[in-house]
Amino acid sequence: MSSRAEREARGRRGEWLAAWYLRLTGWRILAQRVKTPRGEIDLVARRGRLVAFVEVKWRARAADLDDAIDSWRLRRVAAAAEAIAHRYAKPTDDLRIDVILLAPGRLPRRIANAWQSGA
Repeated sequence: MSSRAEREARGRRGEWLAAWYLRLTGWRILAQRVKTPRGEIDLVARRGRLVAFVEVKWRARAADLDDAIDSWRLRRVAAAAEAIAHRYAKPTDDLRIDVILLAPGRLPRRIANAWQSGA
């Protein structure tokens, strides 16, 4: 089992990779690692009038990505996003929760609007 520091370092690297993936696909990163009383948002990104609150999951094996996100984690991200949405979104903006799943040797897998799709 890896140490907490190693897991933290892998998580930060995953968030860095996810941020670059989003930038390369037309998103602007507004914030990283936003802490709220309800939880943490890994990335906040904007493309046009759409603001996405992004949960990033990194796994050592691609096979483990299918279990990386569940309804409990999505609820936590949604609650945290609700707490900070006013900081990043205008009243006319659309909001959503996205998930980016990462594993070595694989392209990022993005689940757009994960909260609505019930990822």
